Amino acid sequence: MNSAYGHHGWSWADTEQIQLTGVVQAVRMAPPHPRLDVETASDGVWRVELANPSQTRKAGFIEGSAKAGDRISATGNRSKDHAERRMKAVQITVDGKTYDLYPERIQKAR
Repeated sequence: MNSAYGHHGWSWADTEQIQLTGVVQAVRMAPPHPRLDVETASDGVWRVELANPSQTRKAGFIEGSAKAGDRISATGNRSKDHAERRMKAVQITVDGKTYDLYPERIQKAR
């Protein structure tokens, strides 16, 4: 496993946010951060990391909120290493329901 996965904080991620859309391939709700593996139309599978487990639950995203086959849109900060398809989501929308994981970090469209 890549040591970068043991991170805490945001220093590993770009400042600019991106929008990612695709289909959920897998959901993992375990610590340190729940995550989704999302197949995109153009870039293959991305790892979309959510907030820590308690903050993810506080946002309303719980076990069963997403499952393989669901369409998802995620806004967040991608890894500074662009060869790595990984992002830290600040907001996700699954089948029309939006979860604000880090409301204070959601950048308004310019």
